[in-house]
Formats: sequence, structure tokens, C-alpha cells
Amino acid sequence: MTQWQRCSVVVVVGLASTVVMAAPEDSDSNESQRAEKASEIASITTDRGIVTEPGRFIIEPSFSHAHSNSTLVAIEGYTVIPALLVGLINISEVQRDIFVGALSLKYGFTSRFEASVRIPYLSVHEDLRERQAFQGTPVDTLRESSGEGLGDIEASIRYQFNDGLDGWPYTIGNFRVKAPTGEGPFDVEQRTLEDSQGNPIGVAFAERPTGSGFWSFEPGLSFIFPSDPAVLFGNISYVWTLKQDEGFANGGTVNPGNIVRFGFGMGFAFNEKTSFSLGYDHAVIQKTDREFDQNFLDTSFERIQVGSLAFGLSQRLTPDTSLSLTVSIGVTEQAPNSEITVRLPIAF
Repeated sequence: MTQWQRCSVVVVVGLASTVVMAAPEDSDSNESQRAEKASEIASITTDRGIVTEPGRFIIEPSFSHAHSNSTLVAIEGYTVIPALLVGLINISEVQRDIFVGALSLKYGFTSRFEASVRIPYLSVHEDLRERQAFQGTPVDTLRESSGEGLGDIEASIRYQFNDGLDGWPYTIGNFRVKAPTGEGPFDVEQRTLEDSQGNPIGVAFAERPTGSGFWSFEPGLSFIFPSDPAVLFGNISYVWTLKQDEGFANGGTVNPGNIVRFGFGMGFAFNEKTSFSLGYDHAVIQKTDREFDQNFLDTSFERIQVGSLAFGLSQRLTPDTSLSLTVSIGVTEQAPNSEITVRLPIAF
């Protein structure tokens, strides 16, 4: 029985009751509607909503497309004067498209606790256009690689600590586990790139991986603060990735860098069916360490910054179904240039 149905029963049975007795039920109804609307607005761009109602099951199919385009310049030579370079310049352009179809399942066990699982399927395409490394040739070469298959399956639990009363925001704790069910970078075939003299200059994937190849665990907190007519939200989490032995050829024990994630934003409802949300998400990825570093001359940054600005639109189709569209734009060099996500949560 839904909240609205419970309210109807109270009105019909308690016609002879006083107004004072009906007031708490109306207050609970308003609070429930307020929480539901705040949850719907906050979860447009990411999974930041309030936990699923007890006994409610949600199926959420989704589809996303991420596009990346980057240019790499390598210079080998020396300068005669500050504006004159004697040597060779190699320019490479990389284009990558990632298509992800996913199915998420959520179930509310109590009014404060829910569990969910997400099963993704990826299709990755990458094109690399370049001139032969450090060779004086005007001819460009184009290399293509692709891969598709099951991605890394995620399982998560979420617990709501409070009811957002007395001016406090809703506070939700979450814990996510990601399993290496997709093909990782060390599971796919690799090939060594060589120059015209046969010297190795790099490694390329014969096909693109669809997973990380490592177990990861992510505890975090989310906050939702309704402030009519807007809803403010934010989140912070830490991703801990397990290291594992990938063999001597791959550097021995590989310890992927852990990740600190945070985000914030706001949203508001145009009417009872349409909501808009604007948010920012940022990830700080630590450097990956290898037991046997075979390239002592190479240097790398201690951390990578990945930030994106996202805005979303949600339309309620039926009382139990809504359609949301999210567009993300990368604001750092390592982030995808653009990403479009469509979700269709259906409640039972």
C-alpha cells in the first residue's frame, strides 16, 4: 500500500475524527513527498538519491556514450635560437569512443537500507593517427583497435542515517564493490611498437580492455539538503584498489593508484514532472606503482585530475517510471570530452 493510499484510508475511516488527529498523517505525507522529490532531483546526474522505499524493486536500464579526443606531441632535437628547432616532431591524435549499456537492480529492505547491483556491457573503439615515430615523412598512418564484452560488475549497499529534519541534510552512507569481471589491460593481447631500426618505442593493445582488471572497494557519504525551491547535494568517497601480481613481463606486482572522489551540485523542479540538475564531479587518481619498473628514465605525475561538469533533465512518465538525460563535459585534460547518459528507472 502506497503512502497516498494510506492517506486515503485515514480520511475515509476517520471522517468523525478531529482535525488534530489527522494532522500528523498529513505532516508525514508532506515529508514523504518532500523526500521523494529531493531524491529524484539529486539523482539525475549521479546515484545520489535517498534510499529505495522498503519492499520496492527498481529496474534501471541505461545507455551512455563517452568521446575522447587528444593530441600528443613528441619532439627530438635541439634549439639553435629560442624560435628555431632542429630535429624531428611526431604528432599523434587519439580518438576514443566508449559505449556502455548497463542494467541496474535495486531493492529497498527497510526505510533506511537498500542494496543494488549494476551489470555493464562495453564496446570500445579507438583510432590513432600519427606519423612514424621520429622519421622525416609526410605520410600519416592510422591504427584502429576495438573491444567489447562484459564490464566490471558492481554491487553496493546504502544506508540512510537520518530523516533530514530540524534543518539537517539527508545523510546516506554507501559502500560499493567492483569485481574484475571484464577483460583488464593485462588480459588482452598486446603488441610492441618499433621504429624503423627495430627499437621498441612503446606498447599498444591489439584489442581494447573492457574492465580494470582489479578488485576495488569504495566507501563514501552523500548529502541531500532540500532548500525550496532548490535541492543541494554533494558526495565524497575513497576508492581502494587491491594490488596483484601480473607477472614479470608486466612489472610484477601492480598497485593501481587509489582514488579520491567528490562532487556537488544543485537542482530544482520546473513542475511536478520535470526536474533539472547541475553538478560537478572530480576524481584525484594516484600514480600506479609496479614492482619492477622497466623504464627508469620515464617520469610521470604523482596524481591525475579528472573533472567534469554535468547537467541533467528528468521527466516523470508515469508514477513509477521516469526518464533522465545527463550530459557531462570534461574540464580537465584526462576527462572525456563529452559523455551522454540516458536512464529509465522503473519501480515495482
